[in-house]
Amino acid sequence: MPVQAAPLGGATTPADEKSFADRTYAKVFWRLVPFLMLCYVVAYLDRVNVGFAKLQMSQELKFSETVYGLGAGIFFLGYFLFEVPSNVILHRVGARVWIARIMITWGIISGAFLFVNSEWSFYGMRFLLGLAEAGFYPGVILYTTSWFPAHRRAKVIAVFMAAIPISGIFGNPLSGWIMDAFNGAQGLSGWQWMFLIEAVPAVLIGLAVFFYLDNRPAEAKWLSDAEKQLLERDIAADNRGKESSPHSIATVFRNGRVWFMSLIYFAFVTGQYGLTFWMPTIVKASGVQGNLNIGLISAIPFLCAAIVMVLFGLSADRMRERRWHLIVPALLGAVGFVVSASAGSTTIAVAALSVAAAGVLTCSPLFWSLPTAFLSGAGAAAGIALINSVGNLAGFVSPYVIGALRDATGSTAAGMYALAAMLVVGSVCVFVTPARMVNR
Repeated sequence: MPVQAAPLGGATTPADEKSFADRTYAKVFWRLVPFLMLCYVVAYLDRVNVGFAKLQMSQELKFSETVYGLGAGIFFLGYFLFEVPSNVILHRVGARVWIARIMITWGIISGAFLFVNSEWSFYGMRFLLGLAEAGFYPGVILYTTSWFPAHRRAKVIAVFMAAIPISGIFGNPLSGWIMDAFNGAQGLSGWQWMFLIEAVPAVLIGLAVFFYLDNRPAEAKWLSDAEKQLLERDIAADNRGKESSPHSIATVFRNGRVWFMSLIYFAFVTGQYGLTFWMPTIVKASGVQGNLNIGLISAIPFLCAAIVMVLFGLSADRMRERRWHLIVPALLGAVGFVVSASAGSTTIAVAALSVAAAGVLTCSPLFWSLPTAFLSGAGAAAGIALINSVGNLAGFVSPYVIGALRDATGSTAAGMYALAAMLVVGSVCVFVTPARMVNR
């Protein structure tokens, strides 16, 4: 049996310790991040596949653009109400049990969407889906703080959140194909089959979470004692650098920095969900016909976003700079929305949407480098959840406002201009955030 070297003590050099640390964090990365990424691909697909269902469901159930936008957004009211309690529970019982519970519950509810037959059943099911999924995303963000120190976390979160464009790359064509191929089978419409089939992975992966994840390094049998010591030492040192963190749930709600971070995230999430909920409709309006074709074309902007997200995450960690790595993609996203609003052809529309997607989807993972730079402990659990829940209220506002503007004007142009304006607001807020607070 090979003997494990103890690079954290004895006759070692700084180069030996750095090499050991890099190998250890690579091991943790490949053990946890791809699996968490798979979970989020499924989560995000079940959250936004309503954008594809709309192409058939709205016509069959006679939903207006405003009804669809309101239903898409109501998800985030349920999400908002249970977000902080869910993350506090996760902090207490552990990620393994709670993330498994979240995934299984939302999978069951997502599959039950095949029974939607009216505006109010649509609203009710979207609200319940939001309740079920609340806590998953901020729970994973909190979970990463138990395994990676701040200076290694931007890359981790960027790769994890690449699940958003990946769900679009594979999910959009899949949704379009299911809706075309299964339409009418067993008396169900294509959109009903889509909800049912795409719900199954959430339940199965939720069961796998319970057996695969470890709550913290000390519980990981796949780590050596020296590796566990390294992780625990780095995380402890990282937390000691957060003296300004609110230390209780109550103080989080009185912390001005937390609310300012919520405003920034609200601005960026407005752009994110304006894009993801309306992408199929915008692509169809540019002249593309057929659900599968719309899905394939819609995948292009998400492919661009996946590449840009990872590159910016790597750069932010390497340079230990956070603000300009957020401001630049946000402004690019604003430009993409403005150009897409007046695009005269499918090619220009897709190119503009690709710039918008790369910009706005890159903002979300890089944003989390800001609050996690000063939040720790119970304050981190509540603070991350509060920021995420308030920010995700934009997921309610954004699709509803765009739907109402589209009904009123017959065009998505006004909605695209509104999304661009919110990204500019977010950029200004990031610019006035003190660099010394977040550049870690």
